[in-house]
Amino acid sequence: MLKKESIHGMWASRWVFIMAATGSAVGLGNIWKFPYITGVNGGGAFVLVYLLCVALIGLPLMMAEVFIGRRGRQSPANSLRDVAEESGRSTNWQFVGWMGALAGFLIFGFYSVVGGWVLAYVSDMAQGTFNGAGAEQVGAAFKGLLADPVTMLIWHSVFAFLSMIVLVKGVNEGLERSIRILMPALFILLFVVLGYGISTGRFADAFHFMFDFEPEKLTWNAVLVALGHAFFTLSLGMGTMIAYGSYMTKQASIGSTAMAVVFLDTFVALVAGLAIFPIVFANNMDPGAGPGLMFVTLPVAFGNMPMGQIFGFLFFVLVAIAAWTSAISLMEPSIAFLVERFGFRRPMACLVLGVVGWLLGIAALLSFNEWSNVHLFGKGIFDFLDYVTANIMLPLGGLFVAIFSSWIVKSRFSHEELGVSALSYKLWFYVTRFVAPILVLTVFIFNLFFQ
Repeated sequence: MLKKESIHGMWASRWVFIMAATGSAVGLGNIWKFPYITGVNGGGAFVLVYLLCVALIGLPLMMAEVFIGRRGRQSPANSLRDVAEESGRSTNWQFVGWMGALAGFLIFGFYSVVGGWVLAYVSDMAQGTFNGAGAEQVGAAFKGLLADPVTMLIWHSVFAFLSMIVLVKGVNEGLERSIRILMPALFILLFVVLGYGISTGRFADAFHFMFDFEPEKLTWNAVLVALGHAFFTLSLGMGTMIAYGSYMTKQASIGSTAMAVVFLDTFVALVAGLAIFPIVFANNMDPGAGPGLMFVTLPVAFGNMPMGQIFGFLFFVLVAIAAWTSAISLMEPSIAFLVERFGFRRPMACLVLGVVGWLLGIAALLSFNEWSNVHLFGKGIFDFLDYVTANIMLPLGGLFVAIFSSWIVKSRFSHEELGVSALSYKLWFYVTRFVAPILVLTVFIFNLFFQ
């Protein structure tokens, strides 16, 4: 008989789980990447393809990860081990949980650096640093930040510290309490910035940019982009949803809960685009600026608009919250594993992993300046960590979860845990068993060999 409750605590309600999972899923990619790739890849046509990809990959795999976690009631590795054993299969499947937790830990190392950049911009906006600045000036400021290891170290340290402060307090006093505050704040700030975007008078242009149905822009590459983003945006393949699922009450419906998370994640991404692009168009700037949109284009736009300093400050606070809620979810699987497997007290587990993750972040930030000549397989440390996790570890994690949940776990266990109708279960089962692995494998091969 598997455990009925996690030793780490339980979410107080289904809604808290939805907010926690949404907080994990909503990150930097939702705020700038999804709106950008939507606009340049066919607008409404791309959104339709993306939603189809979410239905065929994101939702089934999220349901799989959550049911594994809730059935195992432990860290990803230990849940996979026990669920496999319950089905009479090899306990070696726990390696999928180890790989996911390691991926999340490695991502935290460089994600904390980017979170530090966002905090630096919160400070700059509060001080009016970009008021009246041009693109060259803001671009030079960002390059100056990357070239300054001391400033980056300070902000990276602040971001890492804020993340670990939440984690050290545990599921209820830390994760749950912070989510109850941060997620409503995120939605409030999102709508405040949306209102500001509407006030620019260019909302219609932004709407057309994102939703005009232009199938001629929908190339094979655009479809692969949609596939990849549908997978990565939901924090799949890194054990987070298994860990969060282990704290989920038995009464909550996994299917409807996962659908709510997918909806909110997509909703935030679309609203972010409708908030950002009116500001970009009002300043006659390039909406296809890609990564530069966040740290160069938007600061210039805010710096040259009425009340731009205030709303620029609020925008970067919004981004900081999104990054923060994602960062804490990256570390939770590793912390839970140390507590369960090695008997660490939670504060000690947080201290050990926090320090190691912080040191990893230092190596990542130094790759932009002092260690710019240090390369791993032809890439700087920051880019190497990003590449290995995003292109290898996460897709493999998702692929193995799909295989494990539909080929290894006995169907009566998965059906019992998911708690859906017979027809819905059959649909989930065949999509997870056949469709999702093929699509995830497609993303994996494309990212590995063609990018």
